[in-house]
Amino acid sequence: MSINEADVLETDVMHPLEPLSEEEINTAVRILKESGRLGPKARFVSVSLREPDKSVVLNYSPGQTFEREAAAVLLDNADGQCYEAIVSITLGAITSWKDVPGAHPNIMLDEFEECEAAVKASPAFREAIAKRGITDIDLVMVDPWSAGNFGREEEATTRLSRTLSWVRADPTDNGYAHPIEGVIAVVDLNKMEVIRVEDYGVVPMPAKPGNYSPDRIGKLRDDLKPLEITQPEGPSFTVNGHEVEWQKWSIRFGFNPREGLVIHTVSYNDQGKKRPILYRASLSEMVVPYGDPGPTQYTKNAFDAGEYGIGALANSLTYGCDCVGHIQYFDAVMTNSRGEIMKIKNAICMHEEDYGILWKHTDWRTNDVEVRRSRRLVISSISTVANYEYGFFWYFYQDGTIQFEVKLTGILSTGSMPPDANPKYGTMIAPGLYAPNHQHFFNVRLDMMVDGTSNTVYEVNTVSESEGEHNPWGNAFYAQATRLETESAAKRNIDLNTARYWKIVNEREKNEMGQPVGYKLMTGENCAPLAHPSSSVMRRASFITNHVWVTPYDPSQMHAGGQYPNQSDGADGIAAWTAADRPIVDTDVVLWYTMGHNHIPRPEDWPVMPAHYIGFMLKPVGFFAENPGLDVPPTKKASHCSISVAAKNSSCAS
Repeated sequence: MSINEADVLETDVMHPLEPLSEEEINTAVRILKESGRLGPKARFVSVSLREPDKSVVLNYSPGQTFEREAAAVLLDNADGQCYEAIVSITLGAITSWKDVPGAHPNIMLDEFEECEAAVKASPAFREAIAKRGITDIDLVMVDPWSAGNFGREEEATTRLSRTLSWVRADPTDNGYAHPIEGVIAVVDLNKMEVIRVEDYGVVPMPAKPGNYSPDRIGKLRDDLKPLEITQPEGPSFTVNGHEVEWQKWSIRFGFNPREGLVIHTVSYNDQGKKRPILYRASLSEMVVPYGDPGPTQYTKNAFDAGEYGIGALANSLTYGCDCVGHIQYFDAVMTNSRGEIMKIKNAICMHEEDYGILWKHTDWRTNDVEVRRSRRLVISSISTVANYEYGFFWYFYQDGTIQFEVKLTGILSTGSMPPDANPKYGTMIAPGLYAPNHQHFFNVRLDMMVDGTSNTVYEVNTVSESEGEHNPWGNAFYAQATRLETESAAKRNIDLNTARYWKIVNEREKNEMGQPVGYKLMTGENCAPLAHPSSSVMRRASFITNHVWVTPYDPSQMHAGGQYPNQSDGADGIAAWTAADRPIVDTDVVLWYTMGHNHIPRPEDWPVMPAHYIGFMLKPVGFFAENPGLDVPPTKKASHCSISVAAKNSSCAS
């Protein structure tokens, strides 16, 4: 929407992509409440920045005026109707109001507590747990799992949760060690009432504790010496609002209730020229399909971003635990479902890390050694989704590399089985305690901008040369690049046999060798989905059927699993969008990467899981004229970083 400068209200917001402030959110909520459109049972699902058009952001210069808008998703519990609103904070008015028929918005944070209370108050639930010898309702834990979509009428008409429950031995006990097996309370979330309690039979409850806090695990190690990380001169980054400058990088970042941490407008200063690489990067969606067909397990297919909100579930990070070094924290501001401000203090952590060797060479003829330490900038957040923790880490390196990494930890989702059981679809992790097999899939949306918005994606396979006179020794191989012309051609998967990767190039910009400048996607750990193609989760989470998708930029297409995945039938999302088979050559493209972790639980994952890392890298390929880390200086006060081999005790390269 274009506006006249005379209409613009005064604002101290320094950039169009700055997240909404408390004052701006309160203004948007007030405008909505005063509009007369909200009933007494309306909930604010989310209120966040409506990002301006890309042209506004890319053409912005400091001092220019711009409109500030909030995008709100609202739910009326009275009739289950979902609405989308756009509020101009600048103009003080609602500029768009849209009904979204059939949409079931995500389960909100305060609904977790309300749902648990409703289940605990249910006579039918109390009767079911009494059969299992549980009488102290205060020790019962109820987790509100999303219901999914299995073709039942109630899934289309009623916003549901199929809850699972556990019981603590005492108020601080790890309740996940004691599942209340066989009991599912089905809750109408709009009425916050238990519809029914499904009871699939009593199974003995595991008795062994599964605690992990220091006061419960016994003697701690006493031989771990302090490891101090200090930066006496302060950090190497400078921060202005939500923009950071570090080691030639310029990065803007934001945060919202659904995606959590978002990276914006990434560029690298190459010999005085600020060169763009990424316009926007975020977690588009994730899904955790479980592999047990049992009656209490088969519906577990959590879309943690779209069905719960990764950002709304972010932790307040703690110095010395989640992050170490010279830390700069940033709060995340959003609303609870009543429209009240909910501030997550220290939701984002920024710091630098030493990362070993950046580069090194020893000239064996002259005994000259050159080695440089690598440093990386870390921007991170961590979210807790009931039992699981997910850490989301963006890394920026001095050699032009960008890395995204998810760190998976927390507690396994558990069930009970007879102690002598040998489950086919999971692992016994303690006597009578069972953890089902499952997979974690993460889809990351990468709105590329390699030296501009006109980009093209190539698939590169390394292939063996054919036999013949041109390859007399049979040792030749080469990289074969194939341009991906349309969306259907760009539905691709990893192939280890050809060391497959994908590069995003700007064919209008060439390096000194005449090659188009580019960045390549380097995949890490991955897997294929194991659910049957006809299953509910494969229909609803079509983005997991391919590791790579490419689409032309469309600001309405942000979430690979669709705008409202909760109880969706799968009609929306990336599979539906790409059916149009749009051209993707020399245009503004979005690369969608799906990565998966196949989790067959093990006893060592109990009672709390050692963190597992999964991620990918974006590396320059022909983007720079040479190694961009050449000008990184030797470490201060460590002249042994450029010395003779004779100094064998040097620790600089360790």
